[in-house]
Amino acid sequence: MKRTFLSSTLLFFVASVSLHAQKAEVLQHTANTGSNSFYLVNRAPLQKEYFTKLPITSVTPKGWVRKALEMQRDGLTGNLGEISIWLSKTDNAWLNKKGKGKYGWEELPYWLKGYANIGYVLQNDHMIKEAKFWLNAVLNNQRNNGDFGPNVEKGEGKRDLWTNMPMLWCLQSYYEYSKDPRVIKLMTKYFKWQLSIPDDKFLEDYWENSRGGDNMYSVYWLYNHTGDKFLLDLATKIDKNTANWRQPNNLPNWHNVNVAECFREPAQYYQQSGNLIDINATYNNFKIIRNKYGQVPGGMFGADENAREGYDDPRQAVETCGLVEQITSDNMLLGITGDPFWADNAEDVAFNIFSAAFTPDYRALRYLTAPNMVVSDSKNHSPGIANEGPFLMMNPFSSRCCQHNHSAGWVYYSEYSWMATPDNGIAAQLYFENEVQAKVGNGTVVTLSQQTKYPFDDQVELTLSTPKTVSFPLYLRIPSWCKNPALKINGKVIALVSNTNGYIKISNTWKNGDKISLQLPMELTVRKWERNKNSVSVNYGPLTYSLLIQENYIQQDSKATAIGDSRWQEGADPRKWPSFEIKAGSDWNYGLLINEKDPASSFKVIRKSWPAGNDPFTNATAPIIIKAQGKKITGWGIDQYGLAAVLPQSPVNTTEPATELTLIPMGGARLRISSFPVVE
Repeated sequence: MKRTFLSSTLLFFVASVSLHAQKAEVLQHTANTGSNSFYLVNRAPLQKEYFTKLPITSVTPKGWVRKALEMQRDGLTGNLGEISIWLSKTDNAWLNKKGKGKYGWEELPYWLKGYANIGYVLQNDHMIKEAKFWLNAVLNNQRNNGDFGPNVEKGEGKRDLWTNMPMLWCLQSYYEYSKDPRVIKLMTKYFKWQLSIPDDKFLEDYWENSRGGDNMYSVYWLYNHTGDKFLLDLATKIDKNTANWRQPNNLPNWHNVNVAECFREPAQYYQQSGNLIDINATYNNFKIIRNKYGQVPGGMFGADENAREGYDDPRQAVETCGLVEQITSDNMLLGITGDPFWADNAEDVAFNIFSAAFTPDYRALRYLTAPNMVVSDSKNHSPGIANEGPFLMMNPFSSRCCQHNHSAGWVYYSEYSWMATPDNGIAAQLYFENEVQAKVGNGTVVTLSQQTKYPFDDQVELTLSTPKTVSFPLYLRIPSWCKNPALKINGKVIALVSNTNGYIKISNTWKNGDKISLQLPMELTVRKWERNKNSVSVNYGPLTYSLLIQENYIQQDSKATAIGDSRWQEGADPRKWPSFEIKAGSDWNYGLLINEKDPASSFKVIRKSWPAGNDPFTNATAPIIIKAQGKKITGWGIDQYGLAAVLPQSPVNTTEPATELTLIPMGGARLRISSFPVVE
């Protein structure tokens, strides 16, 4: 956690001598000198980026990520329009030029930013047509003063701007896909209107005040397209009126989604200020929340609405919205800072928490997911969790914000898996089976096909297709957990000498059919959480492992088990879209027996066949499981709130007999113990 931003000094280790014009280096931090010639980059005076997002259809996901997107298409994301009242086309403020209507706030753009992008990426005509229905309504209904969208006021004359922020992101993605000039025109007119709003009426409401960074992201995006100087004045105005995310020992609020979404705001403004204090404030925000409430596996923190004093056990949860926003923030910060730490965190959240927030078929989701979670039901668990109501229920009719915002998680993850570099190269950031098409070197369009079962396998194979020989640098991220990566080019070993994570930079004149083989050897490690009762978590490479608990799914009525503020369309059928309770059908209150001198020797890694359905994140289909020894802790059970009781202090003395335990990937466990007590 003791990280500071590396500005001008680059630490690197020369890894090999030239081999047929090939040169590989291991860089702790890449350079941001130069500027990519082919993609949207920061204009002066903005700071140069280290990595640049590629256009939305550049990456074609395959393998298990594509399967997840297809299940979203066929599941809740793709069919939410027949369920959610907020997506109704009757009396919807998003369809009214005056912004008036019974329905219309954040829900539509929350859903649309993922739904539309999935449509673009999967080239699904139905989804694209539906997305364009809403986008055209926005583009056609801008008001004369420049404002658009639901005309919601929070206080006298104070226009609520939050709801437009995610819609701007939808418009940006649509522009990447279509190049529709109406997007630039609408955003320019809208931002001129924003600049005219007096400061005492600008970003005053709680949500918009916290989330000004989302508005700023769109302002810089437009500035990089047009160069209009007034946009820099607007960005400064936004930063000035946004909540103070630069406090040395505090956060402006402790709402889990706000923290995951807004901690990055100072680093965003750094692009204009050039002040390293801004960058370091973002790192400090990340540290503050995790030091106090994030001493748990999975990359997140406990804030089952708001983080609360005394509620820091791994049974405390985080919203599905918070997971999506953390992945999004990590991706954004990777470009601004060049720090691979953010890619590591994106993987941690995506692999170990995000998929577990859904039923395996992506037809239902829950509001909250925790590292230790032994029941997922419709009961009220307050004050064990912060909200009163059925917040642990897998329910397609419920959770309002998360019900819509969940859609962007995997598609945003896919979009940032490859990024352009300032030296006209390309960087592999997040590994999974895919194909990327990009301009490199002198403008040659190349395709890199990635074959891998990562994170369940340590081999990554890349094959280059190019119409002619071309020189460009290829960057391959080395995850922080990987100690001894191995590289081959066309079967020839390239020796790497390094004691750091970061990036392998391969400078080469490439030809059609070149093959790059990267091995990221995975080791079994045990992490002790000293500030959370000396509990431990078990990792294999980027995956954290949970106790295998038998999950009994009990179907319920989605309307009867929905959270109180949920609303649905009159024709929404709960029989077609049922909710589910998940109850434990086996004991879960075990601690692990650990050899303290050699913790890894306490476990056995077992590989299984790859699932035929290409979905590795379920209990039944996990390609890697771990065998362990443990003992039952009889005094650790369900507490008065119906939750797993707070962890006992480790080590725990028990006379129970040792028994063999099976551990499965945390991301596939809808019921889970991931922070284990240690027993003696």
